[in-house]
Amino acid sequence: MTAILPHITLESGEQPHHSIIWLHGLGADGHDFVSMVDELNLPVAMRYIFPHAPQRPVTINGGYVMRAWYDIAHPNIDAQQDEEGIYDSQAAVEALIDQEVSRGIAPGNIFLAGFSQGGAIALHTALRRADTLGGVLALSTYLPLAENAVQEPSASSRETPIFMAHGRSDPVVPYALGIASREALQEFGFAVEWHEYSMQHSLCEAEVRDIEAWLSRQVNPK
Repeated sequence: MTAILPHITLESGEQPHHSIIWLHGLGADGHDFVSMVDELNLPVAMRYIFPHAPQRPVTINGGYVMRAWYDIAHPNIDAQQDEEGIYDSQAAVEALIDQEVSRGIAPGNIFLAGFSQGGAIALHTALRRADTLGGVLALSTYLPLAENAVQEPSASSRETPIFMAHGRSDPVVPYALGIASREALQEFGFAVEWHEYSMQHSLCEAEVRDIEAWLSRQVNPK
């Protein structure tokens, strides 16, 4: 049984029936996106879960130990991918999803969100769930192990909506890689809502408002 990652839990209202698991980027921690709780005005109470990635040496950073969802060994982040680390992080996120289900949150009311490395794990995990999640927010990120994603996604996961956002001047996760990931997901049959912004590897106010609008539609469909 996979241990539950240490995490921060905040709720935007009483007795939430929706949860969002928000994964930080390389070298950050769960505190990185806590401000989103106050920045997003959603029509339902939401439980926000901000896990801390494990500490591990990161090859591209000279083996320096930091919080990372998987190792990066090559300047081209989609080359020499750390398959073992990616699947280990998938299992850790699955354990958090299962924890929410055990608390009475329906899978269709559980969202995964992530920035950069965290977004890669959010995508990777959602594609392999046996049930349909509420949705995925994939921010300034890419689809890892894309070659495996041809066979591994479940039929139910293809019903999970995906919000992807990217900066056109991103020097960390190239814009072209984000576009290629979107196209691959669409080829695999996933519904992707794409947003792009005049920014680098970050979030901007327009993006936060687009996230708010998209989440509001998912939790309160007409």
